[in-house]
This record gives sequence, structure tokens and C-alpha cells, in this order.
Amino acid sequence: MRLLIVEDEKRLALSLAKGLMAEGFAVDVVHDGIDGLHRASEGRYDLVILDIMLPGMNGYRVCATLRAAGHDVPILMLTAKDGEYDEAEGLDTGADDYLTKPFSYVVLVARVKALLRRRGSAGASPVHVVGKLKVDTAARRVFLGEDETVLTAKEFAVLEQLVVRAGDVVSKADILEHVWDFAYEGDPNIVEVYVSTLRRKLGAGLIKTVRGAGYRLEAR
Repeated sequence: MRLLIVEDEKRLALSLAKGLMAEGFAVDVVHDGIDGLHRASEGRYDLVILDIMLPGMNGYRVCATLRAAGHDVPILMLTAKDGEYDEAEGLDTGADDYLTKPFSYVVLVARVKALLRRRGSAGASPVHVVGKLKVDTAARRVFLGEDETVLTAKEFAVLEQLVVRAGDVVSKADILEHVWDFAYEGDPNIVEVYVSTLRRKLGAGLIKTVRGAGYRLEAR
């Protein structure tokens, strides 16, 4: 699942992104309200973590604008403010939950997972089937035929990027951007390592290498 963090405190944003990626989420980060509104409006995210005090456009306006445009993405608001009025204002603009700084990271993760479960139970299960492969992105389970295949969080995140775009070529840069740190500066060949592991676990013919372009998930 892909999350968007809209937070102008860069150290906090980076810390949250790294922690959530360790939980297996794909995470994008922006630092002002206008960028946050633009990204969230693209409809690519399963949840938005939205600070209230932002440059460009505050979180209340971002949230209200998204709701007015018909976007129903779950929104968890963060703020350094405190008090019932601020919480009520955030919820009145359409936020789904509210967390006051400073907060426990454990509590934030619990709130994120609860919002995602709530959204998953309200609609169809996001199950992707490609040939004999079945990937349930809500339950984070993978089946090859009748047999379940256990993947690590990073392996699942790489596979998720491929399965939601099955049949299309997904570039190595795209996988790096959405599975690893948004500012990842390590060896880009880490993607090849994880693709190799997935091939070993799921079968060599499932993930095709498109030379010079990336990878494509194909039915077999």
C-alpha cells in the first residue's frame, strides 16, 4: 500500500517515512500543502498523513479541497496544536483521524493500520490475480496456485509494485522510489537482488526483464 506524508518538518517526515517503509509500506513525502494537494489529487495513495501547519496551504484547506473534489482517501491529520476545537475543525473538514504532536510512533502506526483496515472492509478486497499468482494487498498474502508463499515486507512491496501494473513495464527507478527511501542513495542494484529472490520463490518465468527499461509481471 502506498502512503503520502505531507509534513514540513523534514526530520520528522524522513523518520516517519523510514519507519513506515520498514513496516512494508511504499511512502512518498512532500513538504508543503500545495504539493500535498497535487499529489493526493492524483488518486495513487491508500492513505495521507497530513500536517495542519504547512507552507503554501494549510492542512485544513488541503483536506477540505480533496473532499470537495470527491476524493475519499483516508486522511490522518497531524498537528502541534492541542484542544477540542482544533480536533473538531480537522474532523469537520473531512479528516478520518487526528493525532497531536508529540505522538508515539507505535500509536501512529496503529492508527494508520486501523484506517486502512476500515477502508478495506468498506469495499472490495484488493486481490490481484495474474495467472496462477494471487496477491491480496490488504491482507498482504501471496498464493501460487493453492500454496501460500511467505515474503518479507520488502519482497512483498516490490511484488506489489509489479502486480498492480501487471503487463506494463515498471522501471527500476520507479521501484526504488516507491519501495525504498524517497531519497535512497544506495546501490540501485538492490532492486535486482529482490527481483531475483522473487523469481526464486515464485518461479523464474513470472517476472520478465525488459532490457534497458525495467521489469514486467506476466501470467504463466
